[in-house]
Amino acid sequence: MEGAEFVHAVAPGVTVADVTAPLYTPMLVRSFFPLDGLHGVDAAAGSHPLLAVQVTELADGVFVGMSLNHAVADGSALWHLFNTWSEISRQSDGADISSPLPVHRRWFLDGCPVPIPLPFGKLEDIPVSRRTADEHPSSVKVECFLNFSAEMVKKLKAKANAEMSGTSNGTTTISSLQALLAHLWWIAVTRARRLAPDHRTTYVILVGCRGRVDGLPAAYAGNAVARAEAVSTAGEILQRGLGWTGSLLNRAVASFDVATQRDRHASWPQEHYFLRARPTATAKMVTGGSPRFDVYGNDFGWGRPVGVRSGRANKMGGTATVFEGRDGGGSMALGVWLSPEVLARLVADEEFMSAVSTVTA
Repeated sequence: MEGAEFVHAVAPGVTVADVTAPLYTPMLVRSFFPLDGLHGVDAAAGSHPLLAVQVTELADGVFVGMSLNHAVADGSALWHLFNTWSEISRQSDGADISSPLPVHRRWFLDGCPVPIPLPFGKLEDIPVSRRTADEHPSSVKVECFLNFSAEMVKKLKAKANAEMSGTSNGTTTISSLQALLAHLWWIAVTRARRLAPDHRTTYVILVGCRGRVDGLPAAYAGNAVARAEAVSTAGEILQRGLGWTGSLLNRAVASFDVATQRDRHASWPQEHYFLRARPTATAKMVTGGSPRFDVYGNDFGWGRPVGVRSGRANKMGGTATVFEGRDGGGSMALGVWLSPEVLARLVADEEFMSAVSTVTA
């Protein structure tokens, strides 16, 4: 409807293989995403849309890129939109779609004031940093895209849970995703970043609230994610191994509590931390996305997708975006965003890369 931006672009000299084959995500992928480089608050003045789509014709394929403002929607809402749009595109007879209708009614925790009061008199008072990686070459990050087969994910999960069997932390099962992220954290933190044993490190996981909070519809078309944090030192992770590291992530996700979220919402207007230019912690890892999002079901009538890549929005050194694997059946993929020297050490680590099935598509 009116208000969304649609861009039709052509890149005749670029092939699908140019995008999916390299170990490192090519810089040209950034140009496939509209609104690249903007901040979420830029839409508040009405000068930029909340949603923009760019369809880029390649030499032998098509890249569909979508930019959706995170202030109003999350990954669940984005992929719901993507799945619904692709299903509509395949239909020619106006049949009903199988995707559930989105719930647009805004939802807030009980007791949360609406509208939420912010301590600013006007839009210009909002302290937003406009710095970008392009303006500061020393802070440039690069991304590699790694695939993990279903068999390897199962092995990592089995190993993590076997290591914790019979311990006080082994009462709950470490999930497949937690085991995979533990493998990444274990190697990326202790070796690729060359941290001192006493260096504090944090892993932040964005947890979906749908299914965890009563009254929140599964098809809610808003932003409903919360932060879960696991904290340790590099030395502990190196010494204790995959299972213990996975148990940290498991406990962090399990600690999600509605009462705690309500307290965070109450203090949020005063803190407005999302607006400040916070320094990036050297030892931080952050993961968004989900292997449950239906990426490869997005057939617009041209056939099944052959790959997925994400833009650079909301990424910092240590970001790992997770997707379902192209082979399905429990396979997963990670887009890992790190400084060039750290990422080079990561992909040269034989123990880490032995779990990677392929770095293409």
